Amino acid sequence: MLQQAAQFRPALLHYFRRKTSNANEIEDLVQEVFLRLAVRQSEEGVANLGGYLFQTAASVAMDRHRRQTVRHAEDHVPFDNEAHADVDFDAAHILEKRQSLHVALAALQALPERTRSIFAMRRLEGQAYREIAAAFGISVSAVEKHMLRATERLLAAMREAE
Repeated sequence: MLQQAAQFRPALLHYFRRKTSNANEIEDLVQEVFLRLAVRQSEEGVANLGGYLFQTAASVAMDRHRRQTVRHAEDHVPFDNEAHADVDFDAAHILEKRQSLHVALAALQALPERTRSIFAMRRLEGQAYREIAAAFGISVSAVEKHMLRATERLLAAMREAE
């Protein structure tokens, strides 16, 4: 049956070229269709081999789409050695950065609860000043003052640690 299916290879390549913009995946997708045909459990032949192959191809394309959606594949950026070549991963550097993180966390923990919450909402959650002001029932100016206070204390703690 695989020899008969081989005649559909050019049509499957064309099908997947229309389904994906990643030319590197097309050959893999076609191979996945043939693999599914090869591991098919049924001893019976397929009455309409072309129809079966293209139904399998549609299933392979859907599975690929689901995997990419779940893994957010389009959101990933490949690691670029040249862009990250100057990053130092030695133990001393890591220890230094870990200590800086502990200093920053201690400084944030020392802030009044409202100031710490406002800082977290802005810097960690990315909320707008207006949204934060509405959540706390305060003015945007008050949110700005809380952010200024938090930033000044964090910078002062980091300077002291140096």
